Amino acid sequence: MNQLFEPLASFVRGVLDFFYPLFRRFMPPQTFRYLVTGSTNTLVGIVVYFISYSYWFQGTVFNLGFYAFKAHSAALLASFMVTFPLGFFFSKFVVFSNSQLRSRIQLFRYLMICVFNLFLNYLLLKVQVEVLLVDPLLAQFLTVTGVVMFSYLAQRNFSFKTKK
Repeated sequence: MNQLFEPLASFVRGVLDFFYPLFRRFMPPQTFRYLVTGSTNTLVGIVVYFISYSYWFQGTVFNLGFYAFKAHSAALLASFMVTFPLGFFFSKFVVFSNSQLRSRIQLFRYLMICVFNLFLNYLLLKVQVEVLLVDPLLAQFLTVTGVVMFSYLAQRNFSFKTKK
């Protein structure tokens, strides 16, 4: 599977490394790569959230039988289904490519962190939208900011940990 993704990852790393000298004084390369790929993944997530919320789920309840999601929660789930595989690709092959952990361990740990982040995002979004009456799109933007900072530390020190 690595042979399938490695050429694309190599291209992405090359593009990022081309622009890295502009930021060398401010951060190490791994942080720069995470910042750019994480921002890209977050932007994709916000776009999917916006489209899902505004066009697919607006004003409806998405009923799975065991739980009924309001529009903002269903849009969050749709966003997660897109950003999870994209984020794993970026993390495994672009940002933390030097991790020696087995891929399935990385995936499991990444999933654990992402599910925690999703739960945290869900709770913060629910409180902001339903209790504080914040606009759902603004609430999602505010929530993502804090979750991303936690995610970087968790991914670097747990999911894609490297031996010293």
